[in-house]
Amino acid sequence: MDYIAFKNSVANIIAPSGDSLAHVHGGMAVLLLARLITRRSLATPVPLLCVFALQFLNECIDRYNHGSWRWPDTIGDTLNTIFWPTVLFLGLRWRQQRER
Repeated sequence: MDYIAFKNSVANIIAPSGDSLAHVHGGMAVLLLARLITRRSLATPVPLLCVFALQFLNECIDRYNHGSWRWPDTIGDTLNTIFWPTVLFLGLRWRQQRER
């Protein structure tokens, strides 16, 4: 099975209503898995950087498979993937700073 078919199969299981929701779930899943694997707090940039890196890789693979950038899709996918992990990171950092 190629990458695109695999990605579409997973997206249909996670969010049958659309690709956007799959990116939201995927971003959060990567964030939590990165937190578990690295053992770094969600208030550190390491798990968030993992989300950014995997999203960048995913969009590069999409670009390769489609033969060109599809900017509206790329931008929407990226925003959907990184929004909640970034909000969570910023909120935890803010709380950490307040507690000091």
